[in-house]
Amino acid sequence: MVSKSRDVRRKLKEQAAKKQAQSTGMSDKVTKAKRKWYPADDKPRKRTSRRKVQKPSKLRASITPGTVLILLSGRFRGKRVIFLKQLASGLLLITGPFALNGVPLRRVNQRYVIATTTKIDIQSVEIPSVDDSWFKKNKKKPKSDEMTDTGKSKLPESFLNAQKSLDSQLVPLVKQVPFLKSYLCSRFSLSYGQFPHEMRF
Repeated sequence: MVSKSRDVRRKLKEQAAKKQAQSTGMSDKVTKAKRKWYPADDKPRKRTSRRKVQKPSKLRASITPGTVLILLSGRFRGKRVIFLKQLASGLLLITGPFALNGVPLRRVNQRYVIATTTKIDIQSVEIPSVDDSWFKKNKKKPKSDEMTDTGKSKLPESFLNAQKSLDSQLVPLVKQVPFLKSYLCSRFSLSYGQFPHEMRF
């Protein structure tokens, strides 16, 4: 009986030792997998930008080349201008013309304009190849000979020539339509009791 009990104890001890060895081996593997080597200096990671490329906004159906628009913001707010074309950025290229109401070639967001039913035919007008790069300001400080008496920088000659050529083509077309010249020269305003959403332009 004593020998049998000893054999049973040995077997139990061996089984316990095997289980312990197996468990320690598994724990070593787990700890080795979890351990990481960290470098002394952190390498900069390239950050991927999630910004989506903004597509140009779709042009409103009521805005077509030659449509008279009313500006609602900016230094020329209230002025009536003529729409020429839509630029690649989605902004509208407009002009007064400058000879009539003092509005030069400008870019305007279509959110800040009211499209009227007044329209002139500008198919015969040669619009200069104006793009968004025309309106970017130079970061370099202008020289003294490039400044006016008021301290402002002079406009480039290409811009002035484009404005003159447009005015020479648009002004005769405007004069052909009765009362259109005075309509473009006057400023839009609201009086008491007038509401834009109830008005027809």
